[in-house]
Amino acid sequence: MKCQKCEKPATFHITDLTGDQLLALHLCADCAKEYLQPAAPVSKTPVITNIITKQLKIGQTAEELADLDDKQCPVCGITFYEFRQGGRLGCPHDYVFFGAELEPLLGNVHGTTEHTGKRPVRGNDDTQSQTELIRLRREMKDAVEQEDYELASELRDKIKSIEEGAES
Repeated sequence: MKCQKCEKPATFHITDLTGDQLLALHLCADCAKEYLQPAAPVSKTPVITNIITKQLKIGQTAEELADLDDKQCPVCGITFYEFRQGGRLGCPHDYVFFGAELEPLLGNVHGTTEHTGKRPVRGNDDTQSQTELIRLRREMKDAVEQEDYELASELRDKIKSIEEGAES
């Protein structure tokens, strides 16, 4: 059997019930794909990016948004642009650093800006040491990239001592 839209062999047999009419289609793979997924503008950006963009565009100019996108956390190095694209922050300090920008977003998404749920029983409440570890790891990575291996080994030792202190 041939495709009803072109001359290729029909490999898909679709029965479409729209309203009171029964429509039987015999289509090739290409035509079936086009029929089942009509050409529509597909957004490649994550949903979180759209929410953040809508939230930020209220009352802000393009210049202000560009300045905000360049804003970079001093601890983990993530920019607000990277957060908008990925939807994830880099460290606990980001909630403080990007606080003014995140508060309306969190209020819109979660309905509140304060945590009201459960907390891990065995979780590490020492966010300061976690933030310090993130900063040290970033500095160590930069030191290795700059081939400053002495500094990298010192940072590695600091990281190791902090991790051992957290375990005990």
